[in-house]
Amino acid sequence: MTQNVDPILAPDAALAAPAERPAWPAIRKGMRHRCPNCGEGALYEKYLKLNTSCSVCGEDLSRARADDGPAYMSILVTAHVMGTLQLLIYELYQPSAWFMAVSFSIGVVIMALALLPRFKGLIVGVQWAKRMHGF
Repeated sequence: MTQNVDPILAPDAALAAPAERPAWPAIRKGMRHRCPNCGEGALYEKYLKLNTSCSVCGEDLSRARADDGPAYMSILVTAHVMGTLQLLIYELYQPSAWFMAVSFSIGVVIMALALLPRFKGLIVGVQWAKRMHGF
């Protein structure tokens, strides 16, 4: 006679949670545009297009979804840094309005575009480490 055992109260060894992955190494690898698993393969096929799998270790990267997170983070950091810098430059040197407009417009675009793939790599690294979205 077999007993009915509640799987929630007595989980089977086969249903045990997979081993935890360290988040910080995966985040560092992702921010360097590398596979969060091995750190060797390229994370991106193009500027922001993720590879479907790692060319070195074969890790499936197709299920990663960063959505709008990297854009929000890039805007947040860029606005705070450049806004503070703009205020300091104006208070210290009082350059012309044209100089401020042109130089900070260029600076904001460059900074935001430089941060965007790094923040996407950060989010993919976190998702991989926490096994989110099927990882």
